[in-house]
Amino acid sequence: MEGVVFTQEIGVTLAVMAFAILLFITNAVRVDVVGIIMVVTLPLLNIIEAKEAISGFSSNAVISIIAVIIIGAALDKTGVMNILAKQILKLAGKSETRIIALISGTVAFISSFMQNIGAAALFMPATFRISRQLNFPVSRVLMPMGFCAIIGGCLTLVGSSPLILLNDLMEKWYIDNARNPALTEKVFEPFGLFTVTPMGIALVAAGILYFVLLGRFVLPKKQAEEGSSFISADLIGTYGNHIGKIFELEVPETFQEQKLEVLKIRENYLSFLIGIERKNGKKIMTPIWDDTIEAGDVIAVVSTPQHIEKLAEDLNLGIKYDLEVFSEELSIDNSGIMEAMIPPRSSLIGRTLREEGIRKKYGVNPLALFRNGKLLLENISSLKVRAGDAFLLQGAWKKFHILKDKQDFVFTQDVKGELIYPEKAKLAVTGLVLALTLALGFHVQLSIALLTGALFMILSKVLTIDEAYKSVDWMTVFLLAGLIPLGIAFQKTGAANYIAVNIMNFIGDVSPLVLLAVIGGLTSFFTLVTSNVGATVLLVPLCMNMALKAGIDPQIAALTVGVAASNTFVLPTHQVNALIMRPGGYKPADYVKAGTGMTIIYMAVVIAMLFFYYM
Repeated sequence: MEGVVFTQEIGVTLAVMAFAILLFITNAVRVDVVGIIMVVTLPLLNIIEAKEAISGFSSNAVISIIAVIIIGAALDKTGVMNILAKQILKLAGKSETRIIALISGTVAFISSFMQNIGAAALFMPATFRISRQLNFPVSRVLMPMGFCAIIGGCLTLVGSSPLILLNDLMEKWYIDNARNPALTEKVFEPFGLFTVTPMGIALVAAGILYFVLLGRFVLPKKQAEEGSSFISADLIGTYGNHIGKIFELEVPETFQEQKLEVLKIRENYLSFLIGIERKNGKKIMTPIWDDTIEAGDVIAVVSTPQHIEKLAEDLNLGIKYDLEVFSEELSIDNSGIMEAMIPPRSSLIGRTLREEGIRKKYGVNPLALFRNGKLLLENISSLKVRAGDAFLLQGAWKKFHILKDKQDFVFTQDVKGELIYPEKAKLAVTGLVLALTLALGFHVQLSIALLTGALFMILSKVLTIDEAYKSVDWMTVFLLAGLIPLGIAFQKTGAANYIAVNIMNFIGDVSPLVLLAVIGGLTSFFTLVTSNVGATVLLVPLCMNMALKAGIDPQIAALTVGVAASNTFVLPTHQVNALIMRPGGYKPADYVKAGTGMTIIYMAVVIAMLFFYYM
């Protein structure tokens, strides 16, 4: 195999690539800025044309990401992802490892028949809901999910672009080498849809086990995102030590029915009853004075640990320190705490909250009052409201969204929750099914199919166009669009071919397993710095030639390239890695730390499966 001449363009391209990797590793600038630097630098150095530099913004991958994020936002807004999150929690419980395994395995399966970027983007809202509800960092789940979305593309021959191209590339190679004497006894046999499935299953299993067993060591130990606790950081300084958290208490069968006004839970225990579930499952989320506590009830109470223990002891109640009965209603996705000021023109001035019937009228629970620099917890519903009072209120986000449009309160923070419109869930699911049907059933290009689904969400008024724009993570868009020109430069200047040919010439005659390992490593490297499609198109014919020379079935070498093209974990250059980077709060060093082990395990499984199953 002849060498490739080293040119000035190749040298400049390699230098730009090294510079980009250096920026990633050192975190000198934000990752999307790295992308913009690539867009500007490559045409200024005359490596590629200007239209090629900006072509990433119209690429199939970038448009697909924008569209699928909009679809995911619509599914989340209508409560579809809430239902999905609830089912996952029902199966996985509160175990972080089981949740990682279940989410990662499900996303991997979905990636076997649709683009991995689509599978990952669709599951992100549910992943966020689960992490917030259980109050553990989403960074502990997003990376395993993203890696398994990439690996899941190896479950079928239509799961990733490199595998989709494989049969066409191999057939062309056989045609081009028809006169080669070494092929006289070899006949091209296209791979079937499930030819790669045994290897894909082994890779997905290895990926899940990697994070289940070693996740605590390789995943970043970041804190849960801001606002994921019962009371926000802005309010903790004023109210936190006096409010506490939510507890569930079980009322015994021996309990004598009593009205809340008689029990005086707030006055006697500085605790705040915010929910009651009856034996028949009926729930009261803003109890009023006339409501009763009955035998067999489960109640939700806001309190501090010392006060809740005194309450439970005096009334003979059983404490549950984790939410079970009210886990849905009182999750931070559906409810929370807000501070509301009383403006001078409020109609509440001079009246008490009890007279106004705030619980029944607005569906919120008053927890505390801050007046004249003093925090009041007792009898606040019986005090006449003054202008400038600050009330701490607990309730469902949808109640706060309604309340913020009134003139009686002014919130000191933005209402963080979003209104859920379950009545539009069918429309949202229809939009998703439409996009998948076009892509899978009618083979419409993925970006167009997903844009059709996103457009359906907007035209059917599941989302407004402003909400659609707001849902898109533009940092991810610029990162991906900026890295695509680097891949074009690698192909156009011959830098990719130069590296590949010289490595192949360098290794010379080696054993079949060593050759396959080199092919896998070479493919993995090119997939990090150029597109997986570009790496596959370049390396399949090159590696098939090397395999034929070494006496290996050329199609095994091609399969190695197709599968190794998904081995892209140590840098955020893959579409899925770029997608989860910002939401997960990851830095390039996090990918290096977790991705290095995954890369080694991935290649070990590929080589083992090739040796024991395919050769």
